[in-house]
Amino acid sequence: MGTEPAIWSWSAGASRRHLRPFGPRPARHALRRCGAPSGGHRPHCSRLVGTAAAEGEERGLRGRAAMAEPAREELSALAAIFCGPNEWEVLSCSDGTVFKILTKAEGLTDADVPLELVFHLPVSYPSCLPGISVHSEHLTRAQAVTVKDKLLEQAENLLSGPMVHELILWIQQNLRHILNQPETGSGSEKCTFATSVTVGDGLWMTLLHLDHMRAKAKYVKTVEKWASDLKLTGRLMFLGKIILILLQGDRNSLKEYLVLQKTSKIDVDSSGKKCKEKMMSVLFETKVQAEHKRFLAFEVKEYSSLDALQKEFETAGLMRLFSEFVLGLVK
Repeated sequence: MGTEPAIWSWSAGASRRHLRPFGPRPARHALRRCGAPSGGHRPHCSRLVGTAAAEGEERGLRGRAAMAEPAREELSALAAIFCGPNEWEVLSCSDGTVFKILTKAEGLTDADVPLELVFHLPVSYPSCLPGISVHSEHLTRAQAVTVKDKLLEQAENLLSGPMVHELILWIQQNLRHILNQPETGSGSEKCTFATSVTVGDGLWMTLLHLDHMRAKAKYVKTVEKWASDLKLTGRLMFLGKIILILLQGDRNSLKEYLVLQKTSKIDVDSSGKKCKEKMMSVLFETKVQAEHKRFLAFEVKEYSSLDALQKEFETAGLMRLFSEFVLGLVK
């Protein structure tokens, strides 16, 4: 892997500053793209590989329209760099762009650790920090959260310029050191969450509607775990076939929850095969106001009548929310 100059440039006119790694030469995972021969010169990759990736790039192009030019250029570069099968996927183009990158980094045992990194770039990015979530079957939840927090700390040093590629290079070089720290030991599931990188100040709230749950017990257990891990409070509410999730917490944590809900195989389809949640809708999202009740825990509740569900919203100071969004779900 001696000389591969083209991997560091996006295009002939793009700035090289944003793809310049800092510290030592990046791990081999960052250089092995699009079948480049080991140790040989790699031509610049200007297209995505595969139908799914191409569709993701098309969606990404639409979502980039409202973003700043440096962010649009960065997204184009990332799509070109992470052009292997399933390495790049655009998940959402509303409220900025949310995309997933699959990469690897060296772990504690010298073995490669697969990492799924999800980035949310708000419309104002890179003037603000991106949202980041980290997932890996090879990491505990506490380790994944610590890796996320370290990435956000590093992102603060890169604020005002495109940073995603540099963050990926950084985690490829530093994952082993992060996992080797005592607070990220594999035996502990306790963790603290960064508070200095909240997107917006204060407590936020969102109301979600689910069409159905086939594997209800597993689904409920997973939602409870996510809420606990992300320090979210609120209610999972059942009224007949109506299923609502009301969440309160840090806005970054709410966004990470939505990513988990949309990208994890949390339910089963009609044939019993594990599947992702494709029929969730966000009914409402707002900053918690003075008249709103602060939930102290996350609870699962079954309601026997519409009046009982209405009472829950009324007690929480959310009658307007109930009238505008919940009543319409009752058939």
